[in-house]
Amino acid sequence: MLTYQTTPCVEIVDELLEAAGVRVYVKREDLNHSLVSGNKWWKLKYNLLEAKELGADTILTFGGAYSNHVYATSAAAKETGFRSIGVIRGEEVIPYNPTLRFAKSQGMQLHFVSRQTYREKTSDTFIKQLRNEFGDFYLIPEGGSNANAVKGSKEFASNILSAIDSDIIILPVGTGGTIAGLICGLPTTKEIIGVSVLRGGEFLAADIRQLATTCVNDFANTNWKILTDHHHGGYAKSSSALDDFIRHFFLKHGIPLEPVYSGKTMWALWKEISAGKFERGTKILFLHTGGVQHF
Repeated sequence: MLTYQTTPCVEIVDELLEAAGVRVYVKREDLNHSLVSGNKWWKLKYNLLEAKELGADTILTFGGAYSNHVYATSAAAKETGFRSIGVIRGEEVIPYNPTLRFAKSQGMQLHFVSRQTYREKTSDTFIKQLRNEFGDFYLIPEGGSNANAVKGSKEFASNILSAIDSDIIILPVGTGGTIAGLICGLPTTKEIIGVSVLRGGEFLAADIRQLATTCVNDFANTNWKILTDHHHGGYAKSSSALDDFIRHFFLKHGIPLEPVYSGKTMWALWKEISAGKFERGTKILFLHTGGVQHF
């Protein structure tokens, strides 16, 4: 089992919040593990337990060259005694970037495939080819979002987040597993806002509904929405404005953000508050899902 560190919930004090009459708290789940941080811990928890129950000795997963999921999975596999294989999108480039160097240092075997081949990552034919090449393995999908990820995120929401006094919870959305679990695990009196880190993220709503059906048969929750206008160019893309915002936020509040997930989400929250989207007196909980890689 992965080690877990209890995390604090801290209030942000800022002139913008005072003027808007809202309170913002940050659940520092980025501090729950030194390497498998944030939502990755909860998404991997039941995947790793199931892999162990099935007697698997190898974890195989997918991701891009800078994937937080690949980073976290390599560390989680090492800590829990699994071999790991990462199927990486794109051609192999030597020397490896810091993310891939880290994954390799954790014992992950890196297998590079073309972008065209990578699009087939969910097909039975491609998975069969991988089993022929690497032998048996426990498969975790790209981003880690599956029924086990939703189960872990639901547990986190039910046991920890639900006890925090807040009206709204806001978090980044990449593949949808975390927010699906939160929707299932939190009371419908709380509004949940997801910020798409992908360009063209309108499709995420359907994916989230599908993931949520793994824990709720007749899923009909309406207490959530996805914001799709704060992606800064797309996944793993940034902008000078976002980079400046992240630096300024850290200097002012001492909370590290990164441009892929948490930075875009805090940016979105600040924009929504500035636009007067929240009633005075609203308590907003920002879920820091990690993503700051340590090398």
